[in-house]
Amino acid sequence: MSRALVIVDFQNDFTPGGALAVPHGDEIADRINALAASGDYDLVVATRDWHPTDHSSFAEQGGPWPVHCVADTPGAQLHPALDQGPIDVIVDKGQAVDTDGYSGFAGTDLEAILRERGITQVTVVGLATDYCVKNTALDALRAGFQVTVDTAAVRGVEVEAGDSERALAEVRAAGGVMA
Repeated sequence: MSRALVIVDFQNDFTPGGALAVPHGDEIADRINALAASGDYDLVVATRDWHPTDHSSFAEQGGPWPVHCVADTPGAQLHPALDQGPIDVIVDKGQAVDTDGYSGFAGTDLEAILRERGITQVTVVGLATDYCVKNTALDALRAGFQVTVDTAAVRGVEVEAGDSERALAEVRAAGGVMA
């Protein structure tokens, strides 16, 4: 069984001080770095929100979120606490103006990359549990991958109290494993 670590959106805009900060989002850096350096994975992938300036998710375009992760801006860069040495591939998502970009699989070549490498199992970590982590994990399950979410290496935005727990329950109900 070939395994991949998928690090979802561990970016400046999603960590404290960022445009769409996930509370305590920076606190998962050590766990993610330990997983990436562990040698347990045949492939380490990082996804990034990489939005155009007029992305439909932005409030000024009628969407629910403040402007965040605009391509090539400091906020869109991977967080400096993330050791990028073990990362094999960076996949940019949410590049089309009219897609939410919540899943690392939507509108990207992530599935093809995983299949080309013979990956059968993915461990999903990153930000935010209740949006991009959840949707990436669910799409991985739909694509036939075995999915584990490392709950020590995720944090949620929690628009409504309990959103993260509900997201993890949804992934579990779809066949995902929590570690």
